[in-house]
Amino acid sequence: MNKEGLIVKLIGGIYYVEASDVVYECKAKGSFRNDNLSPVCGDRVEILIKEGETSVITKVFERKSLIIRPQLANLDYLVLVNSVCEPSPNLLLIDKFIAIAEYKGIEPVVVFTKIDKKSEDELVSIYNKVGVKVFSVDNTTGKGSEELKKLLVGKLSAFTGNTGVGKSSLINNLFPGLNLDTGEVSKKLGRGKHTTRCVELFKLSDGGYIADTPGFSSFDTKKYDIIFKDELASCFREFNDFIGKCRFQDCNHISEPGCAVIDAVNCGIISNSRHDSYVKMFEEAKTLKEWEHKH
Repeated sequence: MNKEGLIVKLIGGIYYVEASDVVYECKAKGSFRNDNLSPVCGDRVEILIKEGETSVITKVFERKSLIIRPQLANLDYLVLVNSVCEPSPNLLLIDKFIAIAEYKGIEPVVVFTKIDKKSEDELVSIYNKVGVKVFSVDNTTGKGSEELKKLLVGKLSAFTGNTGVGKSSLINNLFPGLNLDTGEVSKKLGRGKHTTRCVELFKLSDGGYIADTPGFSSFDTKKYDIIFKDELASCFREFNDFIGKCRFQDCNHISEPGCAVIDAVNCGIISNSRHDSYVKMFEEAKTLKEWEHKH
Protein backbone atom coordinates (compact mmCIF):
# COMPACT_ATOMS: atom_id res chain seq x y z
CA MET A 1 0.00 0.00 0.00
CA ASN A 2 1.32 3.47 -0.93
CA LYS A 3 0.78 6.64 1.11
CA GLU A 4 1.95 10.23 0.90
CA GLY A 5 3.54 11.71 3.99
CA LEU A 6 6.04 14.06 5.57
CA ILE A 7 9.49 13.15 6.90
CA VAL A 8 9.34 14.38 10.51
CA LYS A 9 12.52 12.83 11.87
CA LEU A 10 15.78 11.51 10.51
CA ILE A 11 18.39 9.78 12.60
CA GLY A 12 21.10 7.32 11.62
CA GLY A 13 19.71 6.66 8.16
CA ILE A 14 16.22 5.84 9.48
CA TYR A 15 13.36 8.08 8.33
CA TYR A 16 10.17 8.63 10.31
CA VAL A 17 7.32 9.56 7.99
CA GLU A 18 4.01 10.93 9.19
CA ALA A 19 1.17 9.81 6.93
CA SER A 20 -2.53 9.96 7.86
CA ASP A 21 -1.60 10.74 11.50
CA VAL A 22 0.53 7.59 11.76
CA VAL A 23 4.35 7.70 11.89
CA TYR A 24 6.07 4.97 9.88
CA GLU A 25 9.70 3.93 10.25
CA CYS A 26 11.18 3.88 6.74
CA LYS A 27 14.34 3.38 4.76
CA ALA A 28 15.11 5.12 1.48
CA LYS A 29 14.88 3.36 -1.86
CA GLY A 30 18.35 2.24 -2.95
CA SER A 31 18.12 3.87 -6.38
CA PHE A 32 18.02 7.35 -4.79
CA ARG A 33 21.78 7.03 -4.37
CA ASN A 34 22.24 6.61 -8.11
CA ASP A 35 20.16 9.75 -8.67
CA ASN A 36 22.28 11.66 -6.10
CA LEU A 37 19.12 12.23 -4.05
CA SER A 38 18.91 12.01 -0.27
CA PRO A 39 15.51 12.45 1.39
CA VAL A 40 15.65 14.99 4.23
CA CYS A 41 13.44 16.18 7.04
CA GLY A 42 10.58 18.30 5.69
CA ASP A 43 10.37 16.37 2.42
CA ARG A 44 6.95 15.33 1.14
CA VAL A 45 7.34 11.71 0.12
CA GLU A 46 5.51 8.62 -1.07
CA ILE A 47 6.07 5.48 0.96
CA LEU A 48 5.41 1.81 0.33
CA ILE A 49 4.03 0.33 3.54
CA LYS A 50 5.22 -3.21 4.20
CA GLU A 51 3.47 -5.14 6.97
CA GLY A 52 5.99 -6.61 9.40
CA GLU A 53 8.90 -4.94 7.58
CA THR A 54 10.47 -1.50 7.41
CA SER A 55 8.51 0.66 4.97
CA VAL A 56 10.28 2.22 1.99
CA ILE A 57 10.37 5.80 0.70
CA THR A 58 9.76 5.36 -3.03
CA LYS A 59 9.40 8.98 -4.19
CA VAL A 60 10.46 12.46 -3.06
CA PHE A 61 8.17 15.22 -4.30
CA GLU A 62 9.58 18.46 -5.66
CA ARG A 63 11.01 20.76 -2.99
CA LYS A 64 10.32 24.47 -2.75
CA SER A 65 13.46 25.04 -0.69
CA LEU A 66 16.44 23.18 0.74
CA ILE A 67 18.95 24.19 3.38
CA ILE A 68 22.20 22.27 3.13
CA ARG A 69 23.47 21.97 6.69
CA PRO A 70 21.44 20.97 8.57
CA GLN A 71 19.52 19.40 5.70
CA LEU A 72 15.93 20.57 5.82
CA ALA A 73 13.43 20.93 2.99
CA ASN A 74 10.32 23.01 2.36
CA LEU A 75 10.67 25.61 5.11
CA ASP A 76 8.01 28.30 4.96
CA TYR A 77 9.64 30.59 7.53
CA LEU A 78 13.09 31.13 8.96
CA VAL A 79 12.50 32.95 12.25
CA LEU A 80 15.47 35.10 13.31
CA VAL A 81 15.30 35.70 17.06
CA ASN A 82 17.28 38.69 18.36
CA SER A 83 17.37 40.46 21.72
CA VAL A 84 17.43 44.26 21.77
CA CYS A 85 20.04 44.07 24.55
CA GLU A 86 22.04 41.54 26.57
CA PRO A 87 23.30 40.55 23.99
CA SER A 88 22.95 43.52 21.66
CA PRO A 89 21.70 42.70 18.17
CA ASN A 90 24.27 42.18 15.43
CA LEU A 91 22.65 43.76 12.36
CA LEU A 92 25.19 42.25 9.97
CA LEU A 93 24.27 38.74 11.12
CA ILE A 94 20.55 39.49 10.88
CA ASP A 95 21.07 40.80 7.35
CA LYS A 96 23.14 37.76 6.40
CA PHE A 97 20.34 35.46 7.50
CA ILE A 98 17.69 37.49 5.71
CA ALA A 99 19.79 37.31 2.54
CA ILE A 100 20.26 33.54 2.88
CA ALA A 101 16.51 33.07 3.41
CA GLU A 102 15.74 35.19 0.34
CA TYR A 103 18.31 33.25 -1.67
CA LYS A 104 16.77 29.93 -0.65
CA GLY A 105 13.18 31.02 -1.31
CA ILE A 106 12.25 31.00 2.39
CA GLU A 107 10.32 33.87 4.01
CA PRO A 108 12.45 35.52 6.72
CA VAL A 109 10.74 36.61 9.95
CA VAL A 110 12.57 38.93 12.36
CA VAL A 111 11.68 38.79 16.08
CA PHE A 112 13.00 41.13 18.77
CA THR A 113 12.90 40.01 22.42
CA LYS A 114 13.73 41.65 25.78
CA ILE A 115 11.66 44.68 24.77
CA ASP A 116 10.86 45.19 28.47
CA LYS A 117 14.49 46.28 28.94
CA LYS A 118 15.01 48.56 25.94
CA SER A 119 12.94 50.06 23.13
CA GLU A 120 12.93 48.15 19.87
CA ASP A 121 11.41 50.96 17.78
CA GLU A 122 14.57 51.87 15.86
CA LEU A 123 15.28 48.25 14.97
CA VAL A 124 11.69 47.59 13.94
CA SER A 125 11.81 50.66 11.70
CA ILE A 126 14.88 49.31 9.85
CA TYR A 127 13.24 45.99 9.02
CA ASN A 128 9.81 47.41 8.31
CA LYS A 129 11.53 49.40 5.56
CA VAL A 130 12.93 46.16 4.16
CA GLY A 131 9.43 44.75 3.86
CA VAL A 132 10.00 41.62 5.97
CA LYS A 133 7.69 40.50 8.75
CA VAL A 134 8.83 41.94 12.11
CA PHE A 135 7.54 41.04 15.58
CA SER A 136 8.31 42.35 19.06
CA VAL A 137 7.80 39.90 21.93
CA ASP A 138 8.13 40.35 25.68
CA ASN A 139 8.97 36.85 26.93
CA THR A 140 8.26 37.84 30.55
CA THR A 141 4.60 38.62 29.83
CA GLY A 142 4.04 36.91 26.49
CA LYS A 143 3.04 40.21 24.89
CA GLY A 144 3.32 39.99 21.11
CA SER A 145 3.62 36.20 20.97
CA GLU A 146 0.03 35.60 19.85
CA GLU A 147 0.53 37.61 16.64
CA LEU A 148 3.62 35.57 15.80
CA LYS A 149 1.88 32.31 16.66
CA LYS A 150 -0.94 33.07 14.21
CA LEU A 151 1.62 33.48 11.43
CA LEU A 152 3.20 30.09 12.11
CA VAL A 153 0.01 28.01 12.26
CA GLY A 154 -0.09 25.50 9.44
CA LYS A 155 3.48 26.30 8.35
CA LEU A 156 6.89 24.65 8.62
CA SER A 157 9.21 27.00 10.50
CA ALA A 158 12.69 26.97 11.99
CA PHE A 159 14.08 29.28 14.65
CA THR A 160 17.62 30.61 14.76
CA GLY A 161 19.33 32.90 17.21
CA ASN A 162 22.42 33.16 19.35
CA THR A 163 22.57 31.96 22.95
CA GLY A 164 20.91 34.38 25.36
CA VAL A 165 18.46 36.03 22.95
CA GLY A 166 15.44 34.30 24.51
CA LYS A 167 14.76 31.78 21.76
CA SER A 168 13.77 28.98 24.15
CA SER A 169 11.52 31.27 26.20
CA LEU A 170 9.91 32.50 22.99
CA ILE A 171 9.10 28.95 21.86
CA ASN A 172 7.58 28.27 25.30
CA ASN A 173 5.42 31.38 25.02
CA LEU A 174 4.26 30.38 21.57
CA PHE A 175 3.69 26.68 22.17
CA PRO A 176 3.30 25.83 25.86
CA GLY A 177 1.57 22.60 24.78
CA LEU A 178 4.99 21.15 23.99
CA ASN A 179 5.35 20.78 27.78
CA LEU A 180 9.06 21.53 27.79
CA ASP A 181 10.83 23.73 30.28
CA THR A 182 13.42 26.17 29.02
CA GLY A 183 16.35 23.86 29.69
CA GLU A 184 14.69 21.03 27.82
CA VAL A 185 13.89 23.28 24.88
CA SER A 186 17.54 24.32 24.80
CA LYS A 187 18.56 20.69 24.70
CA LYS A 188 15.97 19.92 22.03
CA LEU A 189 17.29 22.78 19.94
CA GLY A 190 20.67 21.16 19.73
CA ARG A 191 22.79 21.93 22.76
CA GLY A 192 22.35 18.42 24.19
CA LYS A 193 25.08 15.82 23.75
CA HIS A 194 23.03 13.33 21.78
CA THR A 195 21.11 15.53 19.34
CA THR A 196 23.82 16.44 16.85
CA ARG A 197 22.82 13.86 14.26
CA CYS A 198 19.08 14.09 14.77
CA VAL A 199 16.81 16.38 12.78
CA GLU A 200 13.19 16.46 13.91
CA LEU A 201 9.93 18.34 13.36
CA PHE A 202 7.68 19.17 16.30
CA LYS A 203 4.00 18.93 15.37
CA LEU A 204 1.99 21.85 16.73
CA SER A 205 -1.50 21.41 18.18
CA ASP A 206 -3.01 24.10 15.93
CA GLY A 207 -1.29 22.75 12.82
CA GLY A 208 2.19 23.19 11.44
CA TYR A 209 5.66 22.17 12.57
CA ILE A 210 8.77 23.63 14.15
CA ALA A 211 12.08 22.29 12.89
CA ASP A 212 14.17 21.09 15.81
CA THR A 213 17.74 20.80 14.64
CA PRO A 214 21.16 21.61 16.10
CA GLY A 215 22.24 23.66 13.09
CA PHE A 216 19.81 26.42 13.96
CA SER A 217 21.50 27.19 17.27
CA SER A 218 24.47 28.78 15.52
CA PHE A 219 24.95 31.97 13.54
CA ASP A 220 27.42 30.33 11.15
CA THR A 221 25.70 31.40 7.94
CA LYS A 222 28.01 29.33 5.71
CA LYS A 223 26.29 26.26 7.15
CA TYR A 224 23.16 27.33 5.31
CA ASP A 225 24.62 28.34 1.96
CA ILE A 226 26.87 30.96 0.40
CA ILE A 227 25.91 33.72 -1.99
CA PHE A 228 28.21 34.94 -4.75
CA LYS A 229 28.65 38.67 -5.32
CA ASP A 230 26.70 38.74 -8.59
CA GLU A 231 23.65 37.26 -6.83
CA LEU A 232 23.84 39.30 -3.64
CA ALA A 233 21.94 42.47 -4.61
CA SER A 234 18.83 40.45 -5.51
CA CYS A 235 18.80 39.09 -1.93
CA PHE A 236 18.23 42.62 -0.58
CA ARG A 237 14.59 43.06 -1.59
CA GLU A 238 14.51 46.82 -0.97
CA PHE A 239 17.17 47.22 -3.69
CA ASN A 240 14.84 45.78 -6.34
CA ASP A 241 13.16 49.06 -7.28
CA PHE A 242 16.55 50.65 -8.02
CA ILE A 243 18.56 47.89 -9.71
CA GLY A 244 18.84 48.65 -13.42
CA LYS A 245 18.51 52.40 -12.88
CA CYS A 246 22.17 53.10 -12.14
CA ARG A 247 24.41 55.11 -14.49
CA PHE A 248 26.57 52.06 -15.17
CA GLN A 249 25.11 48.71 -16.17
CA ASP A 250 27.72 46.78 -14.20
CA CYS A 251 27.21 48.85 -11.03
CA ASN A 252 27.99 46.92 -7.82
CA HIS A 253 26.10 49.45 -5.63
CA ILE A 254 29.15 49.99 -3.43
CA SER A 255 30.38 53.56 -4.06
CA GLU A 256 29.93 54.09 -7.81
CA PRO A 257 28.80 57.53 -9.09
CA GLY A 258 25.21 57.60 -10.33
CA CYS A 259 24.21 54.52 -8.34
CA ALA A 260 20.44 54.48 -7.81
CA VAL A 261 20.77 52.25 -4.73
CA ILE A 262 23.20 54.66 -3.04
CA ASP A 263 20.90 57.57 -3.92
CA ALA A 264 18.06 55.67 -2.18
CA VAL A 265 20.28 55.24 0.88
CA ASN A 266 21.11 58.96 0.91
CA CYS A 267 17.40 59.77 0.67
CA GLY A 268 16.57 57.49 3.61
CA ILE A 269 14.56 55.03 1.51
CA ILE A 270 17.11 52.26 2.19
CA SER A 271 18.59 52.05 5.71
CA ASN A 272 22.28 52.85 6.12
CA SER A 273 22.79 49.71 8.20
CA ARG A 274 21.35 47.52 5.45
CA HIS A 275 23.64 49.03 2.83
CA ASP A 276 26.61 48.70 5.20
CA SER A 277 25.80 45.00 5.58
CA TYR A 278 25.51 44.62 1.81
CA VAL A 279 28.96 46.21 1.29
CA LYS A 280 30.57 43.91 3.90
CA MET A 281 28.88 40.84 2.44
CA PHE A 282 29.94 41.89 -1.08
CA GLU A 283 33.57 42.18 0.06
CA GLU A 284 33.36 38.71 1.63
CA ALA A 285 31.68 37.30 -1.50
CA LYS A 286 34.51 38.57 -3.70
CA THR A 287 36.84 36.06 -2.03
CA LEU A 288 34.59 33.03 -2.67
CA LYS A 289 35.68 30.39 -5.13
CA GLU A 290 33.28 28.48 -7.36
CA TRP A 291 34.15 25.13 -5.76
CA GLU A 292 32.93 26.43 -2.40
CA HIS A 293 29.36 26.55 -3.65
CA LYS A 294 27.60 23.36 -2.58
CA HIS A 295 24.15 22.62 -3.97
